[in-house]
Amino acid sequence: MTPEPPRDGPIRPVSPLEAATSPESPADDFLTGASGYVAGVRRSTLTRLADAALDLSETVQRTRLRRDAAASPVRRVLVLSLVRRDVPNLLASAHHELARSHHEVRFELAEAGRGGKFENLNELLARAPADGHDWLLVVDDDVRLPRSFLDDFLFLAERFELAIAQPAHRRYSHAAWAVTRRRRGSVVRETAFVEIGPVVAFHPRTFATLLPFPPLRAGWGLDNHWSALAAERSWRIGVVDATPIEHMLRPPAASYDRRAAIAEARRFLADRAYVRADEAQRTLATHRRWQA
Repeated sequence: MTPEPPRDGPIRPVSPLEAATSPESPADDFLTGASGYVAGVRRSTLTRLADAALDLSETVQRTRLRRDAAASPVRRVLVLSLVRRDVPNLLASAHHELARSHHEVRFELAEAGRGGKFENLNELLARAPADGHDWLLVVDDDVRLPRSFLDDFLFLAERFELAIAQPAHRRYSHAAWAVTRRRRGSVVRETAFVEIGPVVAFHPRTFATLLPFPPLRAGWGLDNHWSALAAERSWRIGVVDATPIEHMLRPPAASYDRRAAIAEARRFLADRAYVRADEAQRTLATHRRWQA
């Protein structure tokens, strides 16, 4: 494990009172200020080349990881997904990859056309409660998963005792949070923040606190709040760099109104603790290998 420099001190979630009264806290300090949209021939080409180089350098590591992950205990995994039929989606491919795992996977699916994202996810949870499962996985319909994803991802999340985990984004993937992009030489990073999608996993010790989800439409700010709760409860959360995903099918926030999403986040966070965007970008520790 490689600890990050301690100069910034421990994570300090913003309390509701501080957010409302501190002149040093901008009104929308939960936003990254970046869309993460990868566009332009030059940038797309350079980021794809960077990913190809990383993939090549990790060939031996990936073979060892798949061997160790395939021998890990079988887990019961509940996968929740919402799908849009009016636009291209990758959900069938993602579900096929998840089903190839050696784990026991249950899929619950609903149309995304009515209600908000987290309202719809709560309907799925009412139909298929998370209790009794070893992991809850929320997977968006526009993400491409790497081979052996679920085995490798859960193996590493458990190896480093993550309570909330997400796979890293590939370098050319649309990702608003820089902390979520894959890092060279890292297997897993403990971070101050894990985002709401496109893929996020929850360990059962989080269920009583985080489920059911707040009935939000877009859910902006919810991950800032989750991260604050994790800090308060001393949960480890993090990004799994060894299982990078591709999130390129649709531009970010293409299916909803950005202004409405921000307004919803302001209302939601008004009386809740949350991790500011600058705190959220922090990596707390980098793990470069999983073997003891």
